[in-house]
Amino acid sequence: MPGRLQNKVAIITGAGSGIGLESALLFSSEGAHVVLADINLPAVQAAVELVKQRSPAVGALAVKCDVSKEREVEELIKTAVTEFGRLDIMFNNAGVMHPDDDNALNTEERIWDLTMNINLKGVWFGCKHAIAAMRLNKPDLAAGLQTGGSIINTASFVAIMGAATPQLAYTASKGAVLAMTRELAMVHAREGIRLNSLCPGPLKTPLLMDFLNTQEKRDRRLVHLPMGRFGEAIEQARAALFLASDDSSYITGTDFKVDGGLSSCYVTALGDPVLPPPVNLAPAK
Repeated sequence: MPGRLQNKVAIITGAGSGIGLESALLFSSEGAHVVLADINLPAVQAAVELVKQRSPAVGALAVKCDVSKEREVEELIKTAVTEFGRLDIMFNNAGVMHPDDDNALNTEERIWDLTMNINLKGVWFGCKHAIAAMRLNKPDLAAGLQTGGSIINTASFVAIMGAATPQLAYTASKGAVLAMTRELAMVHAREGIRLNSLCPGPLKTPLLMDFLNTQEKRDRRLVHLPMGRFGEAIEQARAALFLASDDSSYITGTDFKVDGGLSSCYVTALGDPVLPPPVNLAPAK
């Protein structure tokens, strides 16, 4: 049975770990050829090897890319089109959450600039050059391919509500991603190019765990989570798959919240203080 992304070509940035790695494995298992980009080349090369082991029928390529540099993003997208003939999915997922990111009084300008360059400017570069590539897509009915494409930008629940622990630059950058994604979605809707923001809740990934580097910080975040646990990267990858696929063909300009109910919560229910039972995240048989 063909996968949901059969014959499509996807670029995933920040693909060396976390959401990006899980998305790479999931997208390829659904039939997509994947170009995996990360500033950490050994990590993304290892990701490609995993893809080849699990999904040998699809193409996979590793590219070192600093998304804060437009030339490197442009070359990344040119590489994908040269290698696979087109670009159908752009997942602008690379991001940074610096441990020195704090409140307005304590965050240094260098931390602000670093965060904005990666989290916001990097997403802009990815959108800009992906849109140009997607405008060239020709329909291929035999392969099930259409014009246009899907762009997914990783934002965050903190773009919608304030964070319990100060992270001003990160929060501001993700809020800007939401606004930029909405506008681009409206501008390019009639070209068949869809843009949506993925808004994860707190996840058990290195990006957040390195920031929440004390038990006090982790406990302060956990107390606000209705489900009583941090999310998993695979849960975000499954949401990204939906936005990448034709299952979401009438969805554009959305802030797709995958946050365990956090952004809908005023106070969490009091209950047994022990951790909830582990969730079975294995794919359905």
